[in-house]
Amino acid sequence: MTITLEKVRAVLVASFGVAAEEVGPGVTLAELDVDSLALVEFALIAEKEFGVAIDEEEITKDFTLEDVVSLIAGKRAHV
Repeated sequence: MTITLEKVRAVLVASFGVAAEEVGPGVTLAELDVDSLALVEFALIAEKEFGVAIDEEEITKDFTLEDVVSLIAGKRAHV
């Protein structure tokens, strides 16, 4: 499975109620009002949806959507 911005966007929209039109490649998670608890939840969802484990220390609210896609894709490359 190729990890794309669209797939990450779909997770954010479905799981966190983020408006799809607000989610762009350079938008940070903080700008989408994703807090630290939501980051932990996102990590759990990413493991289920994308087959990768993301530690709390690996992702911050300052990550853009492009950063998130790169993180997941990089982890999948090592699976």
